[in-house]
Amino acid sequence: MAASIRFYGLLGLDFPDTAEGHIETTLPNGIHIMLDAEEVVRSFRPDWQRVTGNQLALAFECDSPAAVDELYAQVVAAGFAVEKPPWDAVWGQRYVQLRDPNGVPVDLYARL
Repeated sequence: MAASIRFYGLLGLDFPDTAEGHIETTLPNGIHIMLDAEEVVRSFRPDWQRVTGNQLALAFECDSPAAVDELYAQVVAAGFAVEKPPWDAVWGQRYVQLRDPNGVPVDLYARL
């Protein structure tokens, strides 16, 4: 949980600095995000099994192409996984593909 708090904190999500097994934050647009540790999920679903493969992916829009590069540098410096370094995509965005501490694909992008 602590690694997820650090990773998503770099991306601007303001989770409480605790590793109690359940954390929540609300984004400025009202979207509410909650993360649960496996032991919390197993407390109400004892038969829960970790899924294989990617069941979801997240993408975060950045203010500028330079902001994509800056966040990429921070993620690398913090030791988190990079799927593909920044590039200028043919669809007109500066793009980078990362992995969060649980292996979830996370993209950062900004219009060129």
